[in-house]
Amino acid sequence: MYDASETGAPLVMRDVWLTLRSGAGPVEILRGVDLVVQAGERLAIVGPSGSGKSSLVAVAAGLEPPTRGEVRLMGKSLARLGEDARARLRRGRVALVFQSFQLLANMTAHENVAAPLEIAGERDATERARQWLERVGLAHRLRHYPHQLSGGEQQRVALARALAAGPRLLLADEPTGNLDQENARSVADLMFALATETGAALAIVTHDEALAVRADRVARMDDGRIVDPVPARA
Repeated sequence: MYDASETGAPLVMRDVWLTLRSGAGPVEILRGVDLVVQAGERLAIVGPSGSGKSSLVAVAAGLEPPTRGEVRLMGKSLARLGEDARARLRRGRVALVFQSFQLLANMTAHENVAAPLEIAGERDATERARQWLERVGLAHRLRHYPHQLSGGEQQRVALARALAAGPRLLLADEPTGNLDQENARSVADLMFALATETGAALAIVTHDEALAVRADRVARMDDGRIVDPVPARA
């Protein structure tokens, strides 16, 4: 039975464990994680390297099945869905932004943003991609390829691609980790502003405490557990 406060929450994780095999035996990556991301909220997930933060994002998005426990995304239990069904569930509802940008090298900035929209059958994919690149300050870089863009510009393209479909949940894994201080601050400002504008919930993994305190809540991880799910502000 689920708490009434979970109704409408884009993401619910209950007693989630992830155990992976290794040459030395099984390794527990996530250990009984309980987490709810409410509609429209800003959650920062912090903790030392190896504490399970990136694995939590992968499990939350349905990219990695948990060993046990339940993950509900957009109200649907991922355990009941196959890989294709999980991909369909994410499409247009869940967006991911990674530290490494993950842009397609043989596509322009405009094509990188438009391609997922075209795959989803959006008729105005080309125009919407152009509008989102304009919103992230890259109207003058539409025809540039990733290798022609700075790190900050590449992450702006990735952010435009993530938000163009109007997701309810944006999962960001160290989105400023590969950027210098100035670009990191600029991308963070943009990400928080656009998430607020679109109404998307934001769950952001970060090592940057200055970035984390901008969230509504901070969930601190250690050794595969959430040990400090307290408000970021008093």
